Amino acid sequence: MTDIAREIEQDSAVYKTLLESTKAIPWKIDWATMQFAYIGPQIEALLGWAQNSWLSVNDWSDRMHPEDREWVVNFCVSQSQSGIDHEADYRALTSDGNYVWIRDVVHVVRNDDGEVEALVGFMFDISERKKTEEKLLTLQKELEELSFKDGLTGVANRRMFDSIMQLEWTNSRRTGQPLSVIMIDIDYFKQYNDHYGHLKGDDCLRRVAKALNTAAARSRDFFARYGGEEFILVLPETDAAAAERVAERCRNLVFKEQIQHDYSAVSQILTISMGLGTITPSQKDEPRAFIDAVDRNLYLAKQQGRNRQVSGLD
Repeated sequence: MTDIAREIEQDSAVYKTLLESTKAIPWKIDWATMQFAYIGPQIEALLGWAQNSWLSVNDWSDRMHPEDREWVVNFCVSQSQSGIDHEADYRALTSDGNYVWIRDVVHVVRNDDGEVEALVGFMFDISERKKTEEKLLTLQKELEELSFKDGLTGVANRRMFDSIMQLEWTNSRRTGQPLSVIMIDIDYFKQYNDHYGHLKGDDCLRRVAKALNTAAARSRDFFARYGGEEFILVLPETDAAAAERVAERCRNLVFKEQIQHDYSAVSQILTISMGLGTITPSQKDEPRAFIDAVDRNLYLAKQQGRNRQVSGLD
């Protein structure tokens, strides 16, 4: 063996030792045969499959989560055929039937004629990173939900109402179907708070919210805390007569709670007042003006003695 050959062999041994001492798993695939020319022994520690069991790309694709396999294989093949270096994240099957998240970083090797000769790359275990990403996504979702949820009662808040109202307003204008809104106020709630205390007042709000939330029976019916002791119901594709029936159901639901209110001027049991409105909006109508009209009906209900509902629009 010549000195040059010996140096090359020694260098190769050094490179191989370096590659096999990293956590990243090196590999090489011959493009013409689609056979593994090499894969690092670290693969067995990570996935459990013996190093010598990785013979062809079929072993690679078969040991992939079924939900990832098609898009990953198609993506990697198309990128490789185009001579584009690329990377892909997927779930690799372990020998004991579990899955590990892998990031495969691929470099396309070309010959002197510019044709694809081989693929070389590294597999990285990114399971912990994926777990962190999933936790962050879950946390983000929870924060988003909290931003649309009333902290005291657990029902949707005013911010969510504004979004839903705009959506249903647009739908109603497009379909020509009526849209109804019921605005609800707890009668003499200030007196309730003053005499029973704020803790009992908070409990009262929670009980009323829970009861009224069941009045929204259909999937698109929407209920929210509007602010203070006021709540609101959005009823898509609901005419005035149907909205009045829902309002009566609201009154009965609150009555069934039998919340004692000795300091109410209308009843010893907690009651509610409601303003109703129904509209099939035209291009010139605005949701804010409609809500203001419903609010005026609620004001009239309270002016007329409370424990009642007032419907109709100006």
